[in-house]
Amino acid sequence: MQTVLSQRLAAVAEFVPQGARLLDVGSDHAYLPIALIEDNTISFALAGEVVKGPYESALHNVANAGLNDKIAVRLANGLAAFEPEDKVDVITICGMGGGLIAEILAAGKAKLASVERLILQPNNREDELRAWLMTNGFKLVAEHIMTENDKYYEIMVVEHGHMHLSAEDLRFGPFLMQAKSPVFCARWERELAKLELALSHIPENRVADRTAMIQKIDAIKEVIHESK
Repeated sequence: MQTVLSQRLAAVAEFVPQGARLLDVGSDHAYLPIALIEDNTISFALAGEVVKGPYESALHNVANAGLNDKIAVRLANGLAAFEPEDKVDVITICGMGGGLIAEILAAGKAKLASVERLILQPNNREDELRAWLMTNGFKLVAEHIMTENDKYYEIMVVEHGHMHLSAEDLRFGPFLMQAKSPVFCARWERELAKLELALSHIPENRVADRTAMIQKIDAIKEVIHESK
């Protein structure tokens, strides 16, 4: 029976190249590698997991799917899950904070030279992750924003190269800001409403705090309203 992915993981899967050899970091139940093998997108996968419970769940799911010959499950921290002989050329890291994803990449940076593509789905601090990528020889080649269960998720597709991102690019995402999809606008309208509510509770005499908040509000308004 074909594995059905969540909308979030299905969106990530769309960016995995045909024939890739994949490492899925923090694979949890190994759903993504299993689905990608089942639909013949990838030829081989490593499911890496640092926590024993999810590691055992991944082992169980891979065995149940009859894919022990195509997917190796490894108990390892981050990029320690693969070695040069695995010939991994695509890495997915999904469902973690942007700061943690940057830490994982930094800790294993020496191993990334042979990896052609990173597909990253941070749950927060997207700006921190973009900043790390920019200063460490990576460039965004695509971005996607989607919503599931009333949460917003950004997906970054990254390859080796150079990019210069402005403060606005870091915060909003250069491709996302250009496309201004309805989902992108809805996400930032929600953030705008939160900040405006917060501003209403800052006393008038806290000038510096109010000014900083107003700057954040104005930046969002400029981005989401400039094309309207």
